[in-house]
Amino acid sequence: MSEELQSHEPATGELLWQRPVSNVDDEVAIARSAWPAWASKPVTFRTETLRRFVDRVKADGEKFADLIARETGKPLWEARTEVESVCNKVGISVTAYAERTANRRIEGAMGLRNAVRHKPHGLLAVLGPYNFPAHLPNGHIVPALLAGNSVVFKPSEKTPATGAMLVDLLHSAGVPPEVLRLVVGGPDTGKTLAGHPDIDGLLFTGSARTGLALNRQFANRPDKILALEMGGNNPVVVWDTADLHSAAILVVQSAFLSAGQRCSNARRLIVRDSLADRLIAEVVALTNRLIVDHPHADPSPYMGPVIDNEAADGLTESFLILMSNGGKVIRHMTRPVTGRPFLTPGIIDVTAMPERPDIELFGPLLQIVRVDSFEAAIAEANNTAFGLSSALIGGTPQLYDQFWANARAGVINWNRPTNGASSAAPFGGIGLSGNHRPSAFYAADYCAYPVASAESDTLRASIGVGLRDPEGSQLVTKKYL
Repeated sequence: MSEELQSHEPATGELLWQRPVSNVDDEVAIARSAWPAWASKPVTFRTETLRRFVDRVKADGEKFADLIARETGKPLWEARTEVESVCNKVGISVTAYAERTANRRIEGAMGLRNAVRHKPHGLLAVLGPYNFPAHLPNGHIVPALLAGNSVVFKPSEKTPATGAMLVDLLHSAGVPPEVLRLVVGGPDTGKTLAGHPDIDGLLFTGSARTGLALNRQFANRPDKILALEMGGNNPVVVWDTADLHSAAILVVQSAFLSAGQRCSNARRLIVRDSLADRLIAEVVALTNRLIVDHPHADPSPYMGPVIDNEAADGLTESFLILMSNGGKVIRHMTRPVTGRPFLTPGIIDVTAMPERPDIELFGPLLQIVRVDSFEAAIAEANNTAFGLSSALIGGTPQLYDQFWANARAGVINWNRPTNGASSAAPFGGIGLSGNHRPSAFYAADYCAYPVASAESDTLRASIGVGLRDPEGSQLVTKKYL
Protein backbone atom coordinates (compact mmCIF):
# COMPACT_ATOMS: atom_id res chain seq x y z
CA MET A 1 0.00 0.00 0.00
CA SER A 2 1.41 3.42 -0.98
CA GLU A 3 2.05 6.09 1.63
CA GLU A 4 -0.62 8.80 2.01
CA LEU A 5 -0.28 12.51 2.68
CA GLN A 6 -2.90 14.05 4.95
CA SER A 7 -3.90 17.66 5.50
CA HIS A 8 -5.57 18.86 8.71
CA GLU A 9 -7.32 22.14 9.48
CA PRO A 10 -5.10 24.24 11.77
CA ALA A 11 -8.06 25.80 13.57
CA THR A 12 -9.76 22.52 14.48
CA GLY A 13 -7.30 19.70 13.85
CA GLU A 14 -9.85 17.88 11.70
CA LEU A 15 -8.76 15.82 8.73
CA LEU A 16 -9.43 17.82 5.57
CA TRP A 17 -7.84 15.86 2.71
CA GLN A 18 -5.70 12.85 1.96
CA ARG A 19 -4.14 11.34 -1.14
CA PRO A 20 -1.37 8.84 -1.95
CA VAL A 21 2.14 10.21 -2.35
CA SER A 22 3.07 10.65 -6.01
CA ASN A 23 5.72 8.88 -8.03
CA VAL A 24 7.96 11.75 -9.18
CA ASP A 25 9.54 9.80 -12.05
CA ASP A 26 6.14 9.01 -13.55
CA GLU A 27 4.86 12.58 -13.28
CA VAL A 28 8.02 14.09 -14.77
CA ALA A 29 7.98 11.61 -17.67
CA ILE A 30 4.36 12.48 -18.51
CA ALA A 31 4.94 16.22 -18.43
CA ARG A 32 8.18 16.02 -20.43
CA SER A 33 6.59 14.00 -23.21
CA ALA A 34 3.69 16.47 -23.40
CA TRP A 35 5.79 19.60 -23.61
CA PRO A 36 6.51 19.75 -27.38
CA ALA A 37 2.83 19.66 -28.34
CA TRP A 38 1.94 22.39 -25.83
CA ALA A 39 4.89 24.58 -26.88
CA SER A 40 3.84 24.30 -30.53
CA LYS A 41 0.40 25.78 -29.81
CA PRO A 42 0.00 29.46 -30.73
CA VAL A 43 0.34 31.83 -27.81
CA THR A 44 -3.23 32.94 -28.52
CA PHE A 45 -4.39 29.38 -27.84
CA ARG A 46 -2.54 29.22 -24.54
CA THR A 47 -3.82 32.68 -23.60
CA GLU A 48 -7.47 31.78 -24.24
CA THR A 49 -7.05 28.55 -22.28
CA LEU A 50 -5.82 30.49 -19.26
CA ARG A 51 -8.60 33.07 -19.63
CA ARG A 52 -11.08 30.21 -19.34
CA PHE A 53 -9.28 29.26 -16.14
CA VAL A 54 -10.31 32.63 -14.70
CA ASP A 55 -13.94 31.81 -15.47
CA ARG A 56 -13.60 28.44 -13.71
CA VAL A 57 -12.06 30.04 -10.62
CA LYS A 58 -14.79 32.66 -10.43
CA ALA A 59 -17.49 30.01 -10.79
CA ASP A 60 -16.02 28.03 -7.86
CA GLY A 61 -14.70 31.07 -5.99
CA GLU A 62 -16.51 30.53 -2.69
CA LYS A 63 -15.65 26.85 -2.61
CA PHE A 64 -12.03 27.66 -3.36
CA ALA A 65 -11.86 30.40 -0.71
CA ASP A 66 -13.46 28.12 1.87
CA LEU A 67 -10.86 25.42 1.19
CA ILE A 68 -7.98 27.91 1.46
CA ALA A 69 -9.38 29.27 4.73
CA ARG A 70 -9.82 25.83 6.23
CA GLU A 71 -6.42 24.51 5.15
CA THR A 72 -4.33 27.56 6.06
CA GLY A 73 -6.38 28.92 8.96
CA LYS A 74 -6.51 32.41 7.41
CA PRO A 75 -9.80 34.33 7.76
CA LEU A 76 -12.37 33.72 5.03
CA TRP A 77 -12.24 37.37 3.96
CA GLU A 78 -8.51 37.04 3.34
CA ALA A 79 -8.92 33.74 1.49
CA ARG A 80 -11.35 35.51 -0.85
CA THR A 81 -8.69 38.10 -1.65
CA GLU A 82 -6.31 35.26 -2.51
CA VAL A 83 -8.83 33.82 -4.96
CA GLU A 84 -9.19 37.26 -6.51
CA SER A 85 -5.41 37.44 -6.90
CA VAL A 86 -5.43 34.06 -8.66
CA CYS A 87 -7.87 35.46 -11.21
CA ASN A 88 -6.02 38.73 -11.67
CA LYS A 89 -2.75 36.92 -12.31
CA VAL A 90 -3.79 35.77 -15.77
CA GLY A 91 -4.41 39.20 -17.26
CA ILE A 92 -1.25 40.55 -15.64
CA SER A 93 0.76 37.62 -16.99
CA VAL A 94 -0.55 38.11 -20.51
CA THR A 95 0.47 41.76 -20.38
CA ALA A 96 3.86 40.89 -18.90
CA TYR A 97 4.48 38.21 -21.54
CA ALA A 98 3.80 40.71 -24.32
CA GLU A 99 5.93 43.41 -22.72
CA ARG A 100 8.83 41.40 -21.30
CA THR A 101 9.17 38.71 -24.00
CA ALA A 102 7.80 40.40 -27.10
CA ASN A 103 9.17 39.54 -30.55
CA ARG A 104 11.38 42.37 -31.83
CA ARG A 105 12.88 43.05 -35.25
CA ILE A 106 15.40 45.70 -36.29
CA GLU A 107 15.70 46.27 -40.02
CA GLY A 108 19.22 46.70 -41.40
CA ALA A 109 20.85 47.43 -44.75
CA MET A 110 20.24 45.23 -47.82
CA GLY A 111 17.33 43.38 -46.23
CA LEU A 112 19.21 42.26 -43.10
CA ARG A 113 17.08 41.87 -39.98
CA ASN A 114 18.07 41.37 -36.36
CA ALA A 115 15.35 39.52 -34.48
CA VAL A 116 14.79 38.72 -30.80
CA ARG A 117 12.31 36.00 -29.92
CA HIS A 118 11.80 33.84 -26.84
CA LYS A 119 11.58 30.10 -26.29
CA PRO A 120 10.22 28.14 -23.33
CA HIS A 121 12.71 26.19 -21.26
CA GLY A 122 10.78 22.93 -21.48
CA LEU A 123 9.63 21.26 -18.26
CA LEU A 124 9.62 23.46 -15.17
CA ALA A 125 9.11 22.26 -11.60
CA VAL A 126 7.22 24.52 -9.19
CA LEU A 127 7.48 24.22 -5.41
CA GLY A 128 4.77 26.17 -3.60
CA PRO A 129 4.52 27.56 -0.04
CA TYR A 130 1.74 27.14 2.51
CA ASN A 131 1.00 30.78 3.33
CA PHE A 132 -0.50 31.57 -0.10
CA PRO A 133 -1.02 28.05 -1.41
CA ALA A 134 -3.00 29.17 -4.48
CA HIS A 135 -1.76 32.68 -5.34
CA LEU A 136 2.01 32.17 -5.09
CA PRO A 137 2.37 28.92 -7.06
CA ASN A 138 -0.17 30.27 -9.52
CA GLY A 139 2.22 33.17 -10.01
CA HIS A 140 4.76 30.67 -11.37
CA ILE A 141 2.42 28.23 -13.11
CA VAL A 142 0.45 30.71 -15.23
CA PRO A 143 3.49 32.51 -16.72
CA ALA A 144 5.23 29.17 -17.28
CA LEU A 145 2.26 27.68 -19.15
CA LEU A 146 1.71 30.88 -21.10
CA ALA A 147 5.32 30.81 -22.31
CA GLY A 148 4.88 27.23 -23.54
CA ASN A 149 6.43 25.19 -20.75
CA SER A 150 4.95 22.09 -19.19
CA VAL A 151 4.84 22.11 -15.38
CA VAL A 152 5.16 19.65 -12.52
CA PHE A 153 3.81 21.30 -9.38
CA LYS A 154 4.38 20.16 -5.83
CA PRO A 155 2.37 22.15 -3.28
CA SER A 156 3.52 22.45 0.31
CA GLU A 157 2.88 19.28 2.27
CA LYS A 158 0.95 21.52 4.69
CA THR A 159 -1.53 22.74 2.05
CA PRO A 160 -1.85 20.02 -0.62
CA ALA A 161 -5.63 20.24 -0.93
CA THR A 162 -5.48 23.83 -2.17
CA GLY A 163 -2.77 22.89 -4.65
CA ALA A 164 -4.85 19.99 -5.93
CA MET A 165 -7.89 22.21 -6.47
CA LEU A 166 -5.77 24.78 -8.30
CA VAL A 167 -4.57 22.09 -10.69
CA ASP A 168 -8.10 20.71 -11.15
CA LEU A 169 -9.36 24.18 -12.09
CA LEU A 170 -6.59 24.61 -14.65
CA HIS A 171 -7.37 21.20 -16.14
CA SER A 172 -11.09 21.99 -16.31
CA ALA A 173 -10.24 25.14 -18.30
CA GLY A 174 -8.48 23.11 -20.97
CA VAL A 175 -4.88 22.85 -19.83
CA PRO A 176 -4.07 19.26 -20.86
CA PRO A 177 -3.69 17.02 -17.79
CA GLU A 178 -0.39 15.72 -19.12
CA VAL A 179 0.99 19.28 -19.46
CA LEU A 180 0.36 20.21 -15.80
CA ARG A 181 1.04 17.48 -13.27
CA LEU A 182 0.42 17.50 -9.52
CA VAL A 183 3.01 15.90 -7.25
CA VAL A 184 1.82 15.08 -3.73
CA GLY A 185 4.36 14.45 -1.00
CA GLY A 186 6.56 15.77 1.76
CA PRO A 187 10.05 17.30 1.82
CA ASP A 188 11.71 14.17 0.44
CA THR A 189 9.37 14.25 -2.55
CA GLY A 190 10.29 17.89 -3.10
CA LYS A 191 14.01 17.04 -3.02
CA THR A 192 13.48 14.28 -5.55
CA LEU A 193 11.61 16.61 -7.88
CA ALA A 194 14.18 19.42 -7.52
CA GLY A 195 17.02 17.03 -8.30
CA HIS A 196 15.34 15.21 -11.16
CA PRO A 197 17.57 15.15 -14.26
CA ASP A 198 14.64 15.66 -16.64
CA ILE A 199 13.43 19.05 -15.38
CA ASP A 200 14.73 22.17 -17.14
CA GLY A 201 14.32 24.48 -14.19
CA LEU A 202 12.83 25.05 -10.77
CA LEU A 203 10.62 27.91 -9.57
CA PHE A 204 10.58 28.08 -5.77
CA THR A 205 8.85 30.13 -3.09
CA GLY A 206 9.67 29.30 0.51
CA SER A 207 12.16 29.59 3.34
CA ALA A 208 15.72 30.83 3.04
CA ARG A 209 17.05 27.56 4.44
CA THR A 210 15.43 25.51 1.70
CA GLY A 211 16.34 28.12 -0.92
CA LEU A 212 20.01 27.98 0.07
CA ALA A 213 19.96 24.19 -0.19
CA LEU A 214 18.45 24.44 -3.68
CA ASN A 215 21.04 27.03 -4.69
CA ARG A 216 23.81 24.63 -3.68
CA GLN A 217 22.08 21.77 -5.45
CA PHE A 218 21.92 23.75 -8.71
CA ALA A 219 25.42 25.22 -8.40
CA ASN A 220 26.90 22.94 -11.07
CA ARG A 221 23.84 23.11 -13.35
CA PRO A 222 23.97 26.48 -15.11
CA ASP A 223 21.87 24.92 -17.88
CA LYS A 224 18.81 24.89 -15.59
CA ILE A 225 16.90 28.02 -14.63
CA LEU A 226 16.48 28.53 -10.87
CA ALA A 227 14.18 31.23 -9.50
CA LEU A 228 14.22 31.63 -5.71
CA GLU A 229 11.77 33.78 -3.78
CA MET A 230 12.65 33.46 -0.12
CA GLY A 231 11.79 35.32 3.05
CA GLY A 232 12.84 38.49 4.81
CA ASN A 233 13.75 40.07 8.11
CA ASN A 234 11.91 43.17 6.98
CA PRO A 235 12.15 46.60 8.65
CA VAL A 236 9.46 49.25 8.98
CA VAL A 237 10.93 52.61 9.97
CA VAL A 238 8.76 55.25 11.66
CA TRP A 239 10.17 58.77 11.68
CA ASP A 240 8.84 62.28 12.24
CA THR A 241 5.05 62.26 11.94
CA ALA A 242 2.22 63.89 13.85
CA ASP A 243 -0.27 61.20 12.85
CA LEU A 244 0.84 58.41 15.15
CA HIS A 245 -2.51 56.66 14.91
CA SER A 246 -2.19 56.16 11.14
CA ALA A 247 1.45 55.19 11.60
CA ALA A 248 0.39 52.55 14.13
CA ILE A 249 -2.18 51.15 11.70
CA LEU A 250 0.50 50.73 9.04
CA VAL A 251 2.82 49.07 11.55
CA VAL A 252 0.13 46.62 12.65
CA GLN A 253 -0.77 45.81 9.06
CA SER A 254 2.89 45.31 8.23
CA ALA A 255 3.54 43.04 11.18
CA PHE A 256 0.37 41.05 11.79
CA LEU A 257 -1.53 40.67 8.51
CA SER A 258 -1.93 36.95 7.69
CA ALA A 259 -0.85 36.16 11.27
CA GLY A 260 2.61 37.38 10.32
CA GLN A 261 2.93 34.62 7.72
CA ARG A 262 3.79 36.74 4.68
CA CYS A 263 7.37 36.87 3.48
CA SER A 264 6.90 40.65 3.23
CA ASN A 265 5.65 41.13 6.81
CA ALA A 266 7.61 43.54 8.98
CA ARG A 267 9.67 41.71 11.60
CA ARG A 268 11.38 44.83 12.99
CA LEU A 269 9.98 48.23 13.93
CA ILE A 270 12.74 50.84 13.89
CA VAL A 271 11.57 54.07 15.48
CA ARG A 272 13.00 57.44 16.49
CA ASP A 273 13.58 57.31 20.23
CA SER A 274 11.69 60.55 20.88
CA LEU A 275 8.58 59.06 19.21
CA ALA A 276 8.91 55.51 20.49
CA ASP A 277 6.83 55.55 23.67
CA ARG A 278 3.89 57.33 22.06
CA LEU A 279 3.98 55.17 18.92
CA ILE A 280 4.31 51.94 20.88
CA ALA A 281 1.29 52.89 23.00
CA GLU A 282 -0.75 53.37 19.80
CA VAL A 283 0.49 50.08 18.33
CA VAL A 284 -0.31 48.15 21.51
CA ALA A 285 -3.78 49.72 21.82
CA LEU A 286 -4.61 48.73 18.26
CA THR A 287 -3.07 45.27 18.60
CA ASN A 288 -5.19 44.64 21.69
CA ARG A 289 -8.28 45.10 19.53
CA LEU A 290 -7.28 42.50 16.92
CA ILE A 291 -9.60 39.50 16.85
CA VAL A 292 -7.82 36.15 16.72
CA ASP A 293 -10.25 33.35 15.89
CA HIS A 294 -11.10 30.55 13.47
CA PRO A 295 -11.52 31.42 9.76
CA HIS A 296 -15.32 31.46 9.71
CA ALA A 297 -15.88 33.23 13.03
CA ASP A 298 -18.41 36.02 13.42
CA PRO A 299 -17.32 38.77 13.84
CA SER A 300 -14.60 38.18 11.30
CA PRO A 301 -11.14 37.82 12.81
CA TYR A 302 -8.14 39.83 11.74
CA MET A 303 -5.92 36.80 12.31
CA GLY A 304 -6.41 33.07 12.29
CA PRO A 305 -3.95 30.52 13.66
CA VAL A 306 -0.50 29.96 12.27
CA ILE A 307 -0.13 26.90 10.07
CA ASP A 308 0.45 24.23 12.74
CA ASN A 309 1.54 23.56 16.31
CA GLU A 310 5.16 23.09 15.29
CA ALA A 311 5.24 26.64 13.91
CA ALA A 312 3.44 28.00 16.98
CA ASP A 313 5.85 26.22 19.33
CA GLY A 314 8.84 27.61 17.45
CA LEU A 315 7.52 31.17 17.63
CA THR A 316 6.74 31.05 21.35
CA GLU A 317 10.19 29.59 21.98
CA SER A 318 11.77 32.41 19.93
CA PHE A 319 9.84 34.98 21.97
CA LEU A 320 11.18 33.47 25.19
CA ILE A 321 14.73 33.45 23.83
CA LEU A 322 14.50 37.14 22.92
CA MET A 323 13.10 37.88 26.36
CA SER A 324 15.80 35.93 28.19
CA ASN A 325 18.57 37.64 26.21
CA GLY A 326 17.75 41.22 27.02
CA GLY A 327 14.48 41.86 25.22
CA LYS A 328 11.90 43.96 27.07
CA VAL A 329 8.40 42.54 26.71
CA ILE A 330 5.86 45.06 25.46
CA ARG A 331 3.08 42.56 24.72
CA HIS A 332 3.25 38.87 25.58
CA MET A 333 2.72 36.23 22.91
CA THR A 334 0.21 33.68 24.23
CA ARG A 335 -1.54 30.49 23.10
CA PRO A 336 -5.26 31.21 23.73
CA VAL A 337 -6.56 27.80 22.54
CA THR A 338 -5.05 24.72 24.12
CA GLY A 339 -3.64 22.30 21.58
CA ARG A 340 -4.24 24.52 18.54
CA PRO A 341 -1.77 26.92 16.86
CA PHE A 342 -3.52 30.19 17.67
CA LEU A 343 -1.13 32.94 18.78
CA THR A 344 -1.78 36.43 20.09
CA PRO A 345 0.62 39.01 18.62
CA GLY A 346 3.85 39.43 20.54
CA ILE A 347 5.78 42.71 20.73
CA ILE A 348 9.23 42.97 22.29
CA ASP A 349 11.77 45.80 22.52
CA VAL A 350 15.19 44.39 21.59
CA THR A 351 17.12 47.67 21.60
CA ALA A 352 19.24 46.59 24.58
CA MET A 353 20.08 43.16 23.19
CA PRO A 354 23.81 42.99 22.45
CA GLU A 355 23.24 40.63 19.53
CA ARG A 356 19.93 40.50 17.74
CA PRO A 357 19.28 37.32 15.71
CA ASP A 358 19.06 37.88 11.97
CA ILE A 359 16.39 35.29 11.20
CA GLU A 360 12.91 35.32 9.75
CA LEU A 361 10.47 34.74 12.59
CA PHE A 362 7.51 33.71 10.44
CA GLY A 363 4.57 34.71 12.57
CA PRO A 364 2.97 37.52 14.62
CA LEU A 365 6.11 38.62 16.45
CA LEU A 366 7.36 42.22 16.18
CA GLN A 367 10.75 43.38 17.48
CA ILE A 368 11.31 47.07 18.29
CA VAL A 369 14.61 48.92 17.92
CA ARG A 370 14.97 52.55 19.06
CA VAL A 371 17.46 54.83 17.30
CA ASP A 372 18.56 58.47 17.64
CA SER A 373 19.28 59.46 14.03
CA PHE A 374 17.92 58.74 10.58
CA GLU A 375 21.32 57.44 9.51
CA ALA A 376 21.18 54.98 12.41
CA ALA A 377 17.69 53.94 11.31
CA ILE A 378 18.93 53.14 7.81
CA ALA A 379 21.91 51.28 9.19
CA GLU A 380 19.63 49.22 11.42
CA ALA A 381 17.23 48.56 8.55
CA ASN A 382 20.17 47.18 6.56
CA ASN A 383 21.48 45.18 9.51
CA THR A 384 20.34 41.93 7.95
CA ALA A 385 21.47 39.40 5.36
CA PHE A 386 17.96 39.50 3.90
CA GLY A 387 16.65 42.18 1.59
CA LEU A 388 13.04 41.66 0.58
CA SER A 389 10.78 44.47 1.78
CA SER A 390 11.09 47.70 3.74
CA ALA A 391 9.00 50.77 4.45
CA LEU A 392 9.38 54.29 5.76
CA ILE A 393 6.43 55.81 7.60
CA GLY A 394 6.51 59.56 8.10
CA GLY A 395 9.42 61.80 7.21
CA THR A 396 9.78 64.18 4.29
CA PRO A 397 10.23 63.56 0.57
CA GLN A 398 13.93 64.27 1.07
CA LEU A 399 14.17 61.66 3.82
CA TYR A 400 12.33 59.14 1.67
CA ASP A 401 14.78 59.80 -1.17
CA GLN A 402 17.61 59.12 1.29
CA PHE A 403 15.89 55.99 2.55
CA TRP A 404 15.16 54.70 -0.95
CA ALA A 405 18.74 55.31 -2.09
CA ASN A 406 20.30 53.51 0.86
CA ALA A 407 17.84 50.78 1.89
CA ARG A 408 18.85 47.32 0.66
CA ALA A 409 15.61 45.69 -0.44
CA GLY A 410 13.68 44.73 -3.54
CA VAL A 411 10.52 46.48 -2.28
CA ILE A 412 10.84 49.95 -0.70
CA ASN A 413 7.61 51.73 0.29
CA TRP A 414 6.72 55.11 1.76
CA ASN A 415 3.70 55.63 4.04
CA ARG A 416 2.48 52.19 3.04
CA PRO A 417 2.89 48.82 4.79
CA THR A 418 5.75 46.49 3.91
CA ASN A 419 3.32 43.92 2.52
CA GLY A 420 0.57 43.95 -0.08
CA ALA A 421 2.81 44.33 -3.14
CA SER A 422 1.18 44.73 -6.54
CA SER A 423 1.30 41.82 -8.99
CA ALA A 424 1.67 44.42 -11.74
CA ALA A 425 5.20 45.16 -10.46
CA PRO A 426 8.20 42.89 -9.95
CA PHE A 427 8.42 41.20 -6.56
CA GLY A 428 11.70 39.89 -5.22
CA GLY A 429 14.61 40.63 -2.98
CA ILE A 430 18.36 40.55 -2.63
CA GLY A 431 20.70 38.82 -0.22
CA LEU A 432 19.06 35.81 1.40
CA SER A 433 15.68 36.91 0.02
CA GLY A 434 16.25 35.78 -3.56
CA ASN A 435 18.63 35.17 -6.44
CA HIS A 436 17.75 38.17 -8.63
CA ARG A 437 14.84 36.39 -10.29
CA PRO A 438 11.92 38.61 -9.17
CA SER A 439 8.45 37.17 -9.62
CA ALA A 440 5.04 38.80 -10.22
CA PHE A 441 5.26 40.98 -13.35
CA TYR A 442 8.84 39.88 -14.03
CA ALA A 443 8.02 36.15 -13.87
CA ALA A 444 7.94 36.19 -17.66
CA ASP A 445 11.71 36.74 -17.60
CA TYR A 446 12.50 33.34 -16.11
CA CYS A 447 9.81 31.37 -17.93
CA ALA A 448 11.35 31.89 -21.39
CA TYR A 449 14.83 32.62 -22.67
CA PRO A 450 15.74 35.13 -25.42
CA VAL A 451 17.07 34.02 -28.80
CA ALA A 452 18.84 36.58 -31.01
CA SER A 453 18.85 36.00 -34.78
CA ALA A 454 20.45 37.71 -37.76
CA GLU A 455 18.23 37.01 -40.80
CA SER A 456 18.17 37.81 -44.52
CA ASP A 457 15.81 36.70 -47.27
CA THR A 458 18.64 36.70 -49.81
CA LEU A 459 21.85 34.66 -49.72
CA ARG A 460 24.80 37.05 -49.90
CA ALA A 461 28.37 36.49 -48.70
CA SER A 462 31.78 38.04 -49.20
CA ILE A 463 35.19 38.27 -47.55
CA GLY A 464 36.72 41.67 -48.19
CA VAL A 465 40.18 41.40 -46.60
CA GLY A 466 42.89 38.87 -45.80
CA LEU A 467 42.64 36.69 -48.96
CA ARG A 468 45.41 35.90 -51.48
CA ASP A 469 44.90 36.77 -55.13
CA PRO A 470 43.20 33.80 -56.82
CA GLU A 471 45.97 33.46 -59.48
CA GLY A 472 48.75 33.72 -56.94
CA SER A 473 47.07 31.05 -54.91
CA GLN A 474 47.08 28.68 -57.89
CA LEU A 475 50.81 29.30 -58.59
CA VAL A 476 51.68 28.53 -55.00
CA THR A 477 49.70 25.34 -55.24
CA LYS A 478 51.52 24.22 -58.45
CA LYS A 479 54.94 24.91 -56.88
CA TYR A 480 54.26 22.51 -54.05
CA LEU A 481 52.79 19.86 -56.32
